[in-house]
Amino acid sequence: MDLDIKDLGDYISSTIGADADDVSYAQDELTVTVSADKLIKTLGFLRDDANCQFKQLMDICGVDYPSQPLRFCVVYHLLSLTLNLRVRVKVWTDEDTAIPTATGLFSSAGWFEREAWDLFGIYFSDHPDLRRILTDYGFEGHPLRKDFPLTGYVELRYDDEQKRVVYEPVKLTQEFRSFDFLSPWEGVQTVLPGDEKAEDAGKEDAS
Repeated sequence: MDLDIKDLGDYISSTIGADADDVSYAQDELTVTVSADKLIKTLGFLRDDANCQFKQLMDICGVDYPSQPLRFCVVYHLLSLTLNLRVRVKVWTDEDTAIPTATGLFSSAGWFEREAWDLFGIYFSDHPDLRRILTDYGFEGHPLRKDFPLTGYVELRYDDEQKRVVYEPVKLTQEFRSFDFLSPWEGVQTVLPGDEKAEDAGKEDAS
C-alpha cells in the first residue's frame, strides 16, 4: 500500500490508537506525540510496520520550556527510504523522569541520547553508556537549558605552577554597568567627532 504523508498519518492514528496522545499534520510534516511509557512501542511500530518502514533514526534533540511542568520535549526524527517520507515523534518529560532509551531499536540513538543528556540533563533509562559527549570532564550543569547562565558556573585555565588545566568558579571582574554614552570609554557616542562641521555647513547653506 503506497501512502502519502497525510494518508500515512491517518493510518498511524487508526493503527496505534490510544498509544498516541496526538497525530498531527501541518506544513507537510507529520508529528506523533506519545507518552514516555509508549515511546519504544511506537518507535518499534514505525520501524517494523510494512506500511511505515522508518528504518533510520536521523536525530534526537531536546527542547526546553522551563515554565511548563514537563519542561523538556524530546524529539525523534525518523526517515523511511522506502517511502521517501519522514515522521517526527515527540515525548514530554521533566527533570526527574527518565525516558526509555531507543538504543535497542536504533544504534544511532546512543550518541544522540548522550548529547541530550549532556546539554539538557534529560536522562535515558537503560542507556548502555550515558555520559557526557560534548562538554569536558568535570563540567557542571547542562548548557542548553534556558536557565543556564551565559557565563557558566566554572572556567578553566592552565595553571603554570601546577602544570595542568584547572577549573575555578567564574569570577566577573567587572559588575554590570549602565552605559551613559558620555565617556569615550562607555561606548559609541551619540554625537561623533566631526559632526559639528556638518551642522555648521548646514547653517551657512540656510543663510
